[in-house]
Amino acid sequence: TMAEHNIFGKEGEEAAVGYLEKQGYIIRHRNWRRGHLELDIVAFKDDELIVAEVKTRRNTDFAQPEAAVDKRKIRRTVSAADAYIRYFQLDTPVRFDIITVVGEKGNFCIEHIREAFFPPMW
Repeated sequence: TMAEHNIFGKEGEEAAVGYLEKQGYIIRHRNWRRGHLELDIVAFKDDELIVAEVKTRRNTDFAQPEAAVDKRKIRRTVSAADAYIRYFQLDTPVRFDIITVVGEKGNFCIEHIREAFFPPMW
């Protein structure tokens, strides 16, 4: 069901946040929304703003989770990051990461792909 899927996604996001905090990231926002744009996790570390897209999967039988981040998703994420930076009037470099969370709650395997993508030059 959709509800179960949402709960699972939330659990994956919790796991990603916990992972980032352990690595010394400061979480600024989760599920930040502006209009129809959304950012999963916005964090801060070493004078850099990190925008992390979280992909949660029960397994990798179907495809690698990062494969779900396509060109369209990248554009939307970059637009949302732009809006975020303008809204909070930040002047920091931005890094786009993907965090894949695979498995079951309590036994998630987390992979952190730094600089997973760069803003497209349209």
